[in-house]
Order: sequence, then C-alpha cells, then structure tokens
Amino acid sequence: MTEASLRDTVLRIGEDANASAIAVAAYDFEHHTTWSLNPARWFHAASTIKVPVLLGVYEAIEQRRFEPYSRVHVRNRFLGVVDGRPFRVAQEREANAEVHAAIGRMLTVHELAEHMIVTSSNLATNVLLDLVGVEAARASLARLHLGGIDLQRGVEDEVAWEAGINNRVTAAGLCDALRLIEEGKAISPEASKAMLDILHQQRFRSGIPAGLPEDARVAHKTGEISTVAHDAGIVYLDGRDAYVVVILTEWAPDVSGRQETIARISRAVYGYMTGRTE
Repeated sequence: MTEASLRDTVLRIGEDANASAIAVAAYDFEHHTTWSLNPARWFHAASTIKVPVLLGVYEAIEQRRFEPYSRVHVRNRFLGVVDGRPFRVAQEREANAEVHAAIGRMLTVHELAEHMIVTSSNLATNVLLDLVGVEAARASLARLHLGGIDLQRGVEDEVAWEAGINNRVTAAGLCDALRLIEEGKAISPEASKAMLDILHQQRFRSGIPAGLPEDARVAHKTGEISTVAHDAGIVYLDGRDAYVVVILTEWAPDVSGRQETIARISRAVYGYMTGRTE
C-alpha cells in the first residue's frame, strides 16, 4: 500500500462511517518514516489527555516531589479553573468503582496512575492533576518540547466546558509524546519504562488493537465523549520494530460505529506498515 492509497483508504473509511473529521499520525521505528492525515487539526482530547497528565506525574516523581508509592488522600472535591468553585466527579461518570469507593481513604500515586490509564478513571486523573498542578504539568510538556497538546483543566469541570475551556490534542502531538515514551526519552529511561508498563495494561481494546492480528501487543490510551472517539498507541509485532499510531475522530452525537471505524483505520495503517493484507 502506498502513502496515497492509505490516504484514500482512510478517507473512504471515514466517509462510509459518516465521521465528521478524522486525523491520523503514525511513526514507524522500523524504517524511521512518518505518515499523517490532518496531523495538526485540534480535537477535544477526551481521555487521551491522561497521557500528558501521566507525563506530568512522572516528571514530578523524577523531581522527588513524591514517590510512586507515596500515599495520596482520595477526595472528590476539586476547584474549577473559571471561578474557583468546587466540582465533583459524579459516580455515574466514573469508569472505576474501586477509585470511587476509595474516597476518604489512601491510594498510592502508582495505583492512581494505573487507574487513570488502564480503566480511564476520571477521579484518579483529577486527584493526580491536583497533586501535580495544571501549570506544573503544562511546564513538563513544554520541557519535552511537545506541541499539539493543550492541557487546560481537570475532567468533568462543567463550568469550564461551558466557557469553552477544554483539553485539546492533535494527532501529531500525541504521536510525538508516545514516540518519546517508546524511545526512553520521556523524562528519563526509568520514567519512560514505568509509563510504558502502565499503557500496556489498557483494558479498552475495541479500537487500535481490534484492527490488528491477535498476537500484536499495544500500549495505548483511548478516549471517547459524545462527539469524539480516539485511540493512541504503540504497536508491537513479532519480527519488526514498533510503530506509533494515533487515530482521532469527530462525530455527530447520534452517529454510531466509532470503535469499528478506528479499528478499520488501524487495520489500514497496519497494512501500510507491514505490507500485509491478511
């Protein structure tokens, strides 16, 4: 498959599914090549913003502000970025009942980081972002020279959402972040390995992994709200070096088939990377 035919294939997949917009960015460590479609287009980040938050957490660990096994009080009260009024993560908006059940008790930084990525816990994300600080996390991204990622607030800050203050990402920005992690250059080799270990535990596998052979291994993070569905990951196949692929999609709220679309795009990128059609 050529670059042009991959572009045509991805555009056709999006058109068939009635997606409003699609962006893809990929980097192949085997051949040191890149491929992209709309890589600089901004999308609401949904839960993919948790990868940049993870980077902020591990830089804070590197700075000895706390340790992976430092114990953190789990609370469900956070201050909004617009007016400073408190907000909470509603139980029905929390992907991990274990974290919600831990309110008032202690979890370690490492446990919260795992919950944030592996089961996409919004509550764990806000606890960690409160611990690190939004500005400190943004500074971590700047020190890593990561553009295309706009971290503005915690999740479920409805007043900020109504004011148009949202976390945003581009396919290129997330691709660069995952490249740094895979290369061991995200903060330090030790931090990169720790983050990679967490990303490998991802439980939501109906996007990128669903378009790959069963023996493929993927370290990734998904994200979905009413108008977007994303997946960003590092794909490991036997007999070759890894590749990074980020798939961002935007939708009208009533359109279905989002995960299937991401899986089909993942399959097309896999074919381009490997030359395999089966």
